[in-house]
Amino acid sequence: MLAVTAGVGALLLAVSWRHGYHVDELYNRASGAHLAWGYDDQPPLVSLIARAETTMFGDTLVGLRVAPALMACLAVWVTGLIARELGGGRGAQLFAAAATGGSVVLLNSGHVLTTNGPDLLTWVVVSWLMVRLLRTEDTRLWLALGAVTAVGLLAKNLVVLLLLSLLVGVLTVGPRAVLRSRHLWAGAGIAAVTGIQAVVWQIAHHWPALEMSDALKIALGDDSRVAFVPFQVLLIGLFLTPVWIAGLVALLRRAQWRAFRPVGVAFLFLCVLLLAIGGKPEYTGGLPLVLLAAGSVVVVDWARTAFRRGLAGTALVANALMSVVLMLPVLPIAVYGSNPVLKELGVFQLDQAAWPQLADQVAAVDRSLSPEDRAHAVVYANHYGLAGALDRYGPERGLPRVYSGHNSYADFGTPTDDKTVVIAVGVDRNSFSALFTSCEPSGTFVTDLPVADRNTGFLVCRGPQEPWAQLWTKLRWIGFSCPYTAEAVTAESKKGCSLT
Repeated sequence: MLAVTAGVGALLLAVSWRHGYHVDELYNRASGAHLAWGYDDQPPLVSLIARAETTMFGDTLVGLRVAPALMACLAVWVTGLIARELGGGRGAQLFAAAATGGSVVLLNSGHVLTTNGPDLLTWVVVSWLMVRLLRTEDTRLWLALGAVTAVGLLAKNLVVLLLLSLLVGVLTVGPRAVLRSRHLWAGAGIAAVTGIQAVVWQIAHHWPALEMSDALKIALGDDSRVAFVPFQVLLIGLFLTPVWIAGLVALLRRAQWRAFRPVGVAFLFLCVLLLAIGGKPEYTGGLPLVLLAAGSVVVVDWARTAFRRGLAGTALVANALMSVVLMLPVLPIAVYGSNPVLKELGVFQLDQAAWPQLADQVAAVDRSLSPEDRAHAVVYANHYGLAGALDRYGPERGLPRVYSGHNSYADFGTPTDDKTVVIAVGVDRNSFSALFTSCEPSGTFVTDLPVADRNTGFLVCRGPQEPWAQLWTKLRWIGFSCPYTAEAVTAESKKGCSLT
């Protein structure tokens, strides 16, 4: 298990420098320079991690990806421990760790610094502690569950869905005795410390989470329900789907695993809940990895012959190769952009591409201005990915300061009133032009790669019609990185938007 864990970490770090920053990493890097108790679209933990990494390792792509690689390693290790709690021997633990390390969801969260990394680790650790609690009925583990949940809530609020699902599982099939403990309430109190802080922040900032939720519902429409089952297959990988399904069936049917049955019920409940509310299919989080650990025990018990062992090993290797190609930058970026299959399934790679090209072309617009205009110019980017890219690559190209009204990027600064020239990137021309005396088109973002922001337009606007403090109220919007305003999230505009 140690060798598998170290191998996964080494692979993640070995390719961490390739292609470029993910769109959400650019935002997290910027938010790390503006630490706060919360942000419109996420709690503060990932921004704090980004700040710590840039301080320790420098403002580099590799440095930003050390923490997600380490969290992925921990998730691999803990999944092996889940297999052990379920009675799996060394072979089952090793298979579970290797299968986790070669899964799509693990490599996705381990390659880039987003909220997915700490959230996935939280789900896996909470599940491990719950499985151990169900096996031992040692209710002191509720305290550890509360502490892990408290940390997880600083990254993402989705762990609440896991706790709700596990509670439903225990209430449905037992053992209910573990709920009759003062340790449960103490653990809930520990978790509530960060939960209450998050609620207070939301109240103070007029509940931006509700606006984000509304934008998500509009952006997804019915797509989340249609894609739900295929996405569950993709989360682990096509070749290991029979393994985690076998784990789910075994959790529900094995007599010797009766104590662990609530975990299987929790997964089914969570699926029904997400389908009912139209939640994103990846909100099943780390539970598929728990099923994968259970399935690993089943597979090792089943693989008693050389043929069966070969079949299991082939599925493991094939799944890992597929996951690596889709989630890690092991192929030239041009291949992901030109191959019809990888262009769709490997869109995660395209979200990391062409940012320096964008900065070069915006810098060319800036250089085309007169010296007087340049002295009074700023850059305004429509969404946080564009703003983050220009903030990262702009200074070395001589660009002025970059601003955006998208989500919490709007709180990172507002132009001063002496800034009367704006290079606007990716905005809606009609809506943005109405705020200035004049706006002239100045080209579009040209790249051979089919990235989401290809053909994004550039405007040069002059003469703000109001002071920037008043303009900013019209430029702020909460939603996903594509439309000019939250109201513009439609079936057409959501194509190519980042929904992570």
